[in-house]
Amino acid sequence: MGSWSTLKKWVTGLFTTALSVLVFTGYCNWLVDNETTDRLYADINQLPYSRVGLLLGTSRYSREGGVNDHYILRIESARKLFLAGKIDYILISGDNSTPYYDEPTTIRRDLLKMGIPEDRIYRDYAGFRTLDSIVRADSVFGEHRFTVISQAYHNKRAVYIAVSKGIDAIAFNAGDGARSDWQNKTREILARVLAVIEVHLLSTDPKFLGPKIDIGETPPT
Repeated sequence: MGSWSTLKKWVTGLFTTALSVLVFTGYCNWLVDNETTDRLYADINQLPYSRVGLLLGTSRYSREGGVNDHYILRIESARKLFLAGKIDYILISGDNSTPYYDEPTTIRRDLLKMGIPEDRIYRDYAGFRTLDSIVRADSVFGEHRFTVISQAYHNKRAVYIAVSKGIDAIAFNAGDGARSDWQNKTREILARVLAVIEVHLLSTDPKFLGPKIDIGETPPT
């Protein structure tokens, strides 16, 4: 009888914990969606002007092989916004944590091939995570208002982090592409939970900050 009672308490506790986690996860995802809907744009004609477009980095190649759809859509969107006069500068923020992986430089190379002038492209090599990219755009590069360029699901989290940090960011949705799989969507659900925890409970800062860089004044990085 004692063993059954103990097991029942354990199962009940496990169920309660699992339910709490599910409810909290759902709440975090609802919060991110609810707080950012009015700040995301898919129509370039409706997008307000920002001096700087924050282009969030990603790998040029997909796990399955070939060029990453998200990569192509992001750089093409950045080019469209620049040519349409919706942004004057592109700040590429990505991972350069090893000598063998340099997202900002790879993206810069492709933007130059697409005709973007080199003096209008800046690189942030310490954009290891979305939170780092958003906060550094404000704290290091001095841009309190900017347009985030990425996929819609990613933009929502990025803009949520920005707004929670008191940064006036909007976003342009670059399109999902043909290879947005369930792994990306599952990872994003969990990433939103982490974002809510980090900005509201942990007050997480970027891994690195550094000296100020004035876009348009400091020579491009």
